[in-house]
Amino acid sequence: MKLPARTSYLPAGLPSPVDEEGVSAPYWAGLRAGRLMVQRCDVCGTTQFGGEWICHACHAFDPPWVEVPARGRIYSWERVWHPVHPALAGHGPYLAVLVELAQAAGVRMLGNLLGDPMQVVTIGAEVEGVYEHHEEGYSLLQWRLR
Repeated sequence: MKLPARTSYLPAGLPSPVDEEGVSAPYWAGLRAGRLMVQRCDVCGTTQFGGEWICHACHAFDPPWVEVPARGRIYSWERVWHPVHPALAGHGPYLAVLVELAQAAGVRMLGNLLGDPMQVVTIGAEVEGVYEHHEEGYSLLQWRLR
């Protein structure tokens, strides 16, 4: 799912989180293309996120990036009241969720939960990813309830 053009959950003025040339570059390129990428080791099959040069389980080098569905369940959450960056002043509260991906065993990702920041949030609730494309050339993955 993609947010409509010129619609952004986050305000302008935040620094770009993208590392175009680092080990996580395939993740950021995937988001720009509307695809969620994680690493899956060819040797032992372990799935992991964020980008690493070695497998967390067997220490094989350069685990490849694979696409997984942007779906999962809320593992934990927090209602954030204090801005973590000056650009977020006046934009709170907002909901930060830790999502356990459905088809990437053991992988959990942080993101914002779209919708009413005062909504009831339930551990285990199903969510789907929403790709938020920024004019500055990077994309973020947000979450919404299914």
